[in-house]
Amino acid sequence: MPVKIRLARHGKKHNAYYHIVVADSRAPRDGKYIEVIGNYNPNTVPATIQINHDKALSWLHKGAQPTDTCRAILSYKGVLYHNHLLNGVKKGALTQEQAEAKFKEWSEAKSTKIDEKRSRVGKENLKAMENRIAEETKKKEAKMEAIRVKNTPPPAEEVAPETPAVENEAGSEEASSES
Repeated sequence: MPVKIRLARHGKKHNAYYHIVVADSRAPRDGKYIEVIGNYNPNTVPATIQINHDKALSWLHKGAQPTDTCRAILSYKGVLYHNHLLNGVKKGALTQEQAEAKFKEWSEAKSTKIDEKRSRVGKENLKAMENRIAEETKKKEAKMEAIRVKNTPPPAEEVAPETPAVENEAGSEEASSES
């Protein structure tokens, strides 16, 4: 019976999360499985992955083949690297202590990298929120100004008295010719 490590979908429409399961390859995607070895939630940034490292390693030793997505997840969490180191111990290329030291060094570097990404994403989200609030404040102020201008009554126009300017000019010419 060929065994696969794969994802089983759960959750709502457009808000899926997955269980990482060990299942017979002939079973349907969300159907019968042998064991649940973890969870994967791609809706968070960075994606949340919880996996039982020992169970996953055990199934890899037994010959379970991960799907492409599960291979990427197991690689991200270091299960495949740990399996690689343990295979080196079996072949005599490394000692158990050297393998554990290499894995511990790798996992510490990986955890600092993940923490840096979380803090960077948090800062980016904070900046984006501040920018959005500033834009909304500007829009609100512009809208309030437009309402204030619309509700302000127009100033009363002054009406100038009409003077017969043409008659005065004509009358002044006649008066100057008589003198």
